[in-house]
Amino acid sequence: MIFEFAAQLFNDAHTAWNVRMPIAKNSFVRTTAVLIIIGALALLAIVGTNIWLVGQAQNYFNNVIQARDVRSAATDLRKSLQDMEAGQRGYLLTDDARYLEPYQASRSKIAAQYEALEKALIPYPQYHERFRDLVSALDQKIAEIETTISLYQDGRQAEAIGIVRTDRGKRLMDEANLIFDGIIEASDRRMVAGVEDQSAINSAMRWITILGGLVIVGVVGGAVWMALAYTRELINARLELESLNTDLEERVKERTQDLIQANEEVQRFAYIVTHDLRAPLVNIMGFTAELDETMKSIQAYVLADGEPLSEQEIEDARTAAAEDLPEAIGFIRSSTRKMDGLINAILKISREGRRPLKPEQIDLKALLEATAATVHHQVSETGGEVGIEVDVPEIVSDRLSLDQIFGNLLDNAVKYRAVDRPIEIRISARRELAGRVRIDVSDNGRGIPSQDYERVFDLFRRSGSQDQPGEGIGLAHVRTLVRGLGGDITLSSEVGQGTTFTIMLPTDVRVFMRRNGK
Repeated sequence: MIFEFAAQLFNDAHTAWNVRMPIAKNSFVRTTAVLIIIGALALLAIVGTNIWLVGQAQNYFNNVIQARDVRSAATDLRKSLQDMEAGQRGYLLTDDARYLEPYQASRSKIAAQYEALEKALIPYPQYHERFRDLVSALDQKIAEIETTISLYQDGRQAEAIGIVRTDRGKRLMDEANLIFDGIIEASDRRMVAGVEDQSAINSAMRWITILGGLVIVGVVGGAVWMALAYTRELINARLELESLNTDLEERVKERTQDLIQANEEVQRFAYIVTHDLRAPLVNIMGFTAELDETMKSIQAYVLADGEPLSEQEIEDARTAAAEDLPEAIGFIRSSTRKMDGLINAILKISREGRRPLKPEQIDLKALLEATAATVHHQVSETGGEVGIEVDVPEIVSDRLSLDQIFGNLLDNAVKYRAVDRPIEIRISARRELAGRVRIDVSDNGRGIPSQDYERVFDLFRRSGSQDQPGEGIGLAHVRTLVRGLGGDITLSSEVGQGTTFTIMLPTDVRVFMRRNGK
């Protein structure tokens, strides 16, 4: 529109101007189209890759479920056989019919457990032959048990005892146990592999989302830069035209006024373009459709070439700039940041669950004092204090886990303090029975409602007023760490009075590790 006015008025004086502006305009349109295509391709790549990764994650999850079913079925069947054998031996040794109760209860479940294990092994053809060997050994063992009980009930105790002493039943059970062990160990390996594969998939989804978001943000940044450059060129053109219009006749003055008004419209258009090009981020799944609709309004305005626009066309262009583009940018940024934060949290919990423990002799009092020193400044600023009372000799545990446990609890005590009084934190530790130590961490903070006692230990869940930064993973992480050391954590609290976290830990984590095969 602008350069058509100028061509009519200054055809001879502004030849260069009339050549340069169409080129700049065409370049702007071409570059914008390229950026739109790049953004659309990036979005499609993100969506397609995430769909594929979700499918892979489902497959890994199904593998874990199948392995769990095999392990459960094998374990149930083995337990029933062991109960039957225990009942048989108890009856033969004591002549007490009460010992036949577990035998009879387990005998009634054997057939169903055979069927459950066979069904669970369907996805694993490599174990079908082993299953038949297992059934053969167990059938013989069951027959031996039934025979000895029948002989004993008929008064032929010596024959029954003689059959037991041949050790044939033991050999059959040993053979069955070898097969059970192989099936269970294979199932455990499959479950561990499945969990690791799912963790890898989560990590891949995180990086794909982050990289894709960066590409889209880069596309929007490039579009904004182009719009600003185009606007600057239009403003420079207007200034040039105004300087040349100074000595023209009255008719030229009138046309100059029209030209100024046209330039103001172009500036408004540039503003709309600057914001409306953010439309690809309005909705991450409906990116292409929203972008097409927004660009129709903008293109109608840009490519009008002097033709009058309807009020609806102008209103559409303004709506795109004022509403669609800001909402889109906010959605992509918040979605990317939120997803990044949750995956980081899950991976943190997952990684901590897989980290091998490093048992060492630990002076619990020294460790608690060092941890308390990290919050000393914040506590002393309120006029409060941290009291430590430890009546426990050295324990054997994992130092990093303990540092993180008490560091989180003390940070929470400071973060969720009651603003109307100094912070008071009390830490006490004493020995308990069964080789355990009890550690209480008490504060005089806001407190936690009773209905939230368990909720605060859930991942991404928080209690009370959400006026402090955080993802809601701290206490979930603490519980994971405590349980990883063979302990447990509970709390008691009164709203407005404070909270006490009670941690029960083994005095020697190596006992727990041996018991759990760590």
